[in-house]
Amino acid sequence: MLKVENISGGYGKESIVKAVTFTVNKGEVLGILGPNGSGKSTLLKIISGILPKETGSVTIDGQDASTYSQKEFAKKVAVLPQLHAHAFSHTVRETVELGRYPHQSGLFSSWSDEDERAVTGAINSMSITRYAENSIELLSGGEQQRVFVAQALAQEAPILLLDEPTNHLDIAHQQQLLDTIRQQAIDKGLTVISVFHDINLASLYCDRLLLMDKGQIARIGVPQDVVMEEAIQSVYGARIKTQPHPELPKPQITLLPDTKEEIKPFAVVKEDFSIASDFVALRTKYPLKTISSAVHNAGTGWYRSFVNRHVDADYNIDDVKAENTAYLEQQGFHLTDTVGMMTAVMTEHAEVEEYTGSFGTILIAVTAGVGNAVDVSQALTRDQKPRVGTINTWVIVNGQLPDEAFIQAMITATEAKTKALQTESITDSLTGTIATGTSTDSLLVASTQQGEFLPYAGPITPLGKLIGHGVYDCTVRAIRAYKKAKGWTT
Repeated sequence: MLKVENISGGYGKESIVKAVTFTVNKGEVLGILGPNGSGKSTLLKIISGILPKETGSVTIDGQDASTYSQKEFAKKVAVLPQLHAHAFSHTVRETVELGRYPHQSGLFSSWSDEDERAVTGAINSMSITRYAENSIELLSGGEQQRVFVAQALAQEAPILLLDEPTNHLDIAHQQQLLDTIRQQAIDKGLTVISVFHDINLASLYCDRLLLMDKGQIARIGVPQDVVMEEAIQSVYGARIKTQPHPELPKPQITLLPDTKEEIKPFAVVKEDFSIASDFVALRTKYPLKTISSAVHNAGTGWYRSFVNRHVDADYNIDDVKAENTAYLEQQGFHLTDTVGMMTAVMTEHAEVEEYTGSFGTILIAVTAGVGNAVDVSQALTRDQKPRVGTINTWVIVNGQLPDEAFIQAMITATEAKTKALQTESITDSLTGTIATGTSTDSLLVASTQQGEFLPYAGPITPLGKLIGHGVYDCTVRAIRAYKKAKGWTT
């Protein structure tokens, strides 16, 4: 365990670090964040003894760090500084071997199997085996960085201090290095303190973060409590947006530039839709912010082409995504710029309408067949393979929506669709109860992110009222068109 109490210090008479206190436990990785000049590297140098402290103490395993001899301290703490001066030319292996100096009784006079194991393991962990006999001076900055990390690991000290360890590294080697250090903390109980410039990397790999501002602790805690929009914006003076990592419960940031691409005001209109025999398409001048349950490019993103493709009711393909991707490409749609859905309904029966509210306009597009209608409340009682979806709904908003409004819009649209099925007395053929949808319905909500800001889309808000009315209206009309085409009596 390493304990820092009321540390102050810096260069000469100027205190850069001021009254910093924190503790790092065995097996824990602490990341130090902060803008340039905030005292990150200075704090690490004071902890490692490179710079003298003015006040406070550093305690290692209950003993004041200042009472350790240089060699004893090196057995406890390995340091990777930000810059490396090369007084001599060494091979990569010789450089890594220097990490074993604290364990020697003489100048490598007692080289042991344990030393050999530590050096070989460190070289392998940093994937620098092929450079082992090369002079370190001939390596790139990124390769040199990996060599010095290997040197620190070969030292096998229980505490590791790192100053921007991912400097000069490409993303693959950043991942490899931090994965290795993280695994060392887990497997060997290594205590790690590391300075980071990259907030996202720090959040991913650290148990806790210490955010510094003007030499003092602005925040300390788990990443979720430190990587917060107001805290980062206050300390760094940069606009950011936080969002969760797609695989881990860790926050990530996205920069919001103040200089934006010039986009002339635009709105989606009904004439932007085209209806062909095999698909309904919408093409927009600029990308729309989108959330959908589509087949191609599902989830969230920015897209400018939207396709609802007709397939036969007996469509049965092993790899639906690959087949649909090939179809879109054949039709001339740019794959990274297109959202693609599939429907068993004849697309010429699609209903597309524009609706006007106090804030502006929305557009609704619906294809609705009900041959495989289901009552979701009775789904546990049925044993039926899913078929191609028949009710696909698009909601296009000429306005600015926050994330919560997108989700509310999806809820409102789904409620309106279900009400339309009730109005048209559509029943689940297996249960005889009123249907709530079909087995594989799809929904898309997209926004121009221009015009009036619309914070909510629930059913009593201006936007929600218009979505509810529009989706209900178009769904009823689409169901009636479907019934007429099938020769059903109404």
